[in-house]
Amino acid sequence: MEQYTDFAAVYDTFMDETPYAVWGDFVAGIIEKYGVSKPAIAQGNKADAEDAARQDAEIPEDSEEALEQERNLVVELGCGTGSFTLEMAKRGYDIIGTDLSFEMLDIARRKAAEAGRDIMFLQQDMRELDLYCTAGTIVSVCDSINYLTEDEDVLETFRLVNNFLYPKGLFIFDFNTVHKYRDIIGDATIAENREDCSFIWDNYYNDEDHINEYDLTIFARCDDEDEIFRRSVETHYQRGYELSEMKEFVKKAGLEFIEAVDADTHEPPTDDSERIYVIARECGK
Repeated sequence: MEQYTDFAAVYDTFMDETPYAVWGDFVAGIIEKYGVSKPAIAQGNKADAEDAARQDAEIPEDSEEALEQERNLVVELGCGTGSFTLEMAKRGYDIIGTDLSFEMLDIARRKAAEAGRDIMFLQQDMRELDLYCTAGTIVSVCDSINYLTEDEDVLETFRLVNNFLYPKGLFIFDFNTVHKYRDIIGDATIAENREDCSFIWDNYYNDEDHINEYDLTIFARCDDEDEIFRRSVETHYQRGYELSEMKEFVKKAGLEFIEAVDADTHEPPTDDSERIYVIARECGK
């Protein structure tokens, strides 16, 4: 069954405590420290940025202006409903969001329009990433990479990332560790109830192949007057990874590993790290 179809409609409800703003500050700090991309507000005042945007169509390819735009472009893989995408846009970054789920992207587009943000969203499988130009930064957060359950899928995605990165551009991604799936979540059942929706999450972990399967049973209100709820079921598969595996994928894809950071402590990862950020750099095609 397809993932993030019916769940998309209630995703933001159950993710309302996710610290997207904190993630945005952290990623922006990493870009400032290691990257080549700069937000529009850092390149000039708002009026200048808006004037430049209006003249995009008139900029010749391969001109200094066009290369500047590519260098400052940020692309998000697995953007979902666009919450993190919007956080980066608020910080002045020219960002494109990509995701496989049409339903998630539909919500992302509506949210961007309501926020008055002109953001391009593309329906793409990250294993088939296809951009119209290079980007100075490619980022993936909220364990989207864990949905790649085969070595070949991770390698192909990372190779495409390297291909579409601007020279010395950054690839910033996070992933859930084997420790999190095996020791923290394990074989558990999680349930949560809200006024208009609820879910039951049945989790199963296979330690042999490090695959985490979770079956989501969702009950969402579909008729306010008669209080009718619709039941739907989705099955998701994610794979837990060790940092050593991710370093090897980065290397084989032709990227340069810079550092890894525990997502919670922002310190070097330990055996107890549940989610880890990896920062890598383009170093030649």
